Amino acid sequence: MAVYFIGVDVGTASVRAGIFDQTGRLIKSSAHELKIWSPKGTSGNYYEQSSDNIWESCCKVIKEVVENVNPEAVAGIGFDATCSLVALDGECKPITVSPTGENQQNVIMWMDHRASQEADVINAINHSAFQYVGGKVSLEMQLPKLLWLKRNLSESWYQTKKFMDLPDFLTWKATNSESRSLCSVVCKWNYIIDEAGYHGWPGDLFELIGLKDLLDENASPIGNNIKFPGTPQGSGLTLAVAQELGLKPGTPVATSLIDAYAGALALFACHADVPLEQRLALICGTSTCHMLSVSQPTFIDGVWGPYADVLLPGMWLLEGGQSATGKLLDHIVETHPSYPSLKARLPPNTSIPEELSRMLLAMSLPTGRPLSNLTKDIHVWPDFHGNRSPLADPNMKGMVCGMTLDVSEENLALLYLATIQALCYGTRHIIDCLGRSNLEIGSLMLCGGLTKIDLFAVTMADAVGLPVVLPHKKETVLLGSAMLGASASTHFASLNEAMANMGGHGRTIHPNQQDKKFHDRKYQVFMKMLQDQKEYKSIMDSN
Repeated sequence: MAVYFIGVDVGTASVRAGIFDQTGRLIKSSAHELKIWSPKGTSGNYYEQSSDNIWESCCKVIKEVVENVNPEAVAGIGFDATCSLVALDGECKPITVSPTGENQQNVIMWMDHRASQEADVINAINHSAFQYVGGKVSLEMQLPKLLWLKRNLSESWYQTKKFMDLPDFLTWKATNSESRSLCSVVCKWNYIIDEAGYHGWPGDLFELIGLKDLLDENASPIGNNIKFPGTPQGSGLTLAVAQELGLKPGTPVATSLIDAYAGALALFACHADVPLEQRLALICGTSTCHMLSVSQPTFIDGVWGPYADVLLPGMWLLEGGQSATGKLLDHIVETHPSYPSLKARLPPNTSIPEELSRMLLAMSLPTGRPLSNLTKDIHVWPDFHGNRSPLADPNMKGMVCGMTLDVSEENLALLYLATIQALCYGTRHIIDCLGRSNLEIGSLMLCGGLTKIDLFAVTMADAVGLPVVLPHKKETVLLGSAMLGASASTHFASLNEAMANMGGHGRTIHPNQQDKKFHDRKYQVFMKMLQDQKEYKSIMDSN
């Protein structure tokens, strides 16, 4: 009988499910959009979701992919999700995290930046735990958001009995097991695993910042049973959930991963010509995460980690990132004056990125020079939603140099290209930071929505000067979650064995050295824009 594994990925804007065979071949997939709220008057810093809406969407897509599949053939299920914060009351019902007071809005999304002041308060303590998150806690992590809730929504705070990372919420809904993933608690909740092997919540930190009540009753509000990703959760699917999904009760459910980490898992499983410790995995979607797996702990300011055992057993993980990448490209395109006319005239079955790429190629042909050279007079600093790495400064702003009165579609195409280049230079900035700690990068492994844009992948190779590998396997993040499900099953002996059997190969894009010289010059301008922003901030902040 055939054996299948299900991967479920809860991204920023949608839920997807895929069913894979034991070689990692995608059999069927399904997707469903999620509700997102950004309350009025919150300056684009508040983003909220509903855990009920998310779980209902998960059930919908799972049922769609297992239709006509023998439940006995489904050997395991894996979940991943964004590192968003879920609040539930004593009856496990949603509790509002929103200034609107709506209980339906009980999830603070990962990209929510409401807790800026709370992050500053926490970082002023300069606790030793912060060495494991690049020197300071990000406002995208959970402690600042929890402190914000306690300060600003006290009624919700005292009614909430469970705070969960969204990936852990999903496995709890599926199995009724309240154990938490080591990936979530270490990477986003400041749970400590140090070089000496100590595991535990940093109680003194929680006390100093006023969150000691989260550790009451053996830390039951935030979790006291911590498990490795890929290990079985409880007794598998509950009877009620199995009946809802059309699957077998007890079907193994894996301890979860954060969504980007599931993508990294599948990228690390993809066969490549360079050693594991030289492969930088980029999960490129709404934001971009940069993952590097190393054998020894390395501490780098502005780079999250080192995190022990959160992805691959016995390895430490470093994580860099850019807070807005796909979202930034959407913003640049959709706010341009010529966007409506471009959208209206799109040829059938043609996406906006495809049309802009076609336009750029047509614009470059008469010049006799590479397409990249079209933007020699347009330069972008891409931190429109702050800088996650390597500056760790949520107050950084975006910049565009070279604007004119031109509002044509051609101008939009040029601005689009300059923004793609800037995102690639942001990755180069992170790689330079890793290099200063003697970490050598041999290739970039890419997955996510942005990799569907050929121009993005080619520009990344040229701008960074390294080979870019794109996996042949479809739906990389879903595949990573399916690998978790395979690990939790009895079909494979370990996560490493599941990866070896399901990983596959990829297509390599090599850098064009002629383009690399142009990008070297533009990268100098990119770094000069950083210095300029620091200087004008200093001038404006002076008395």
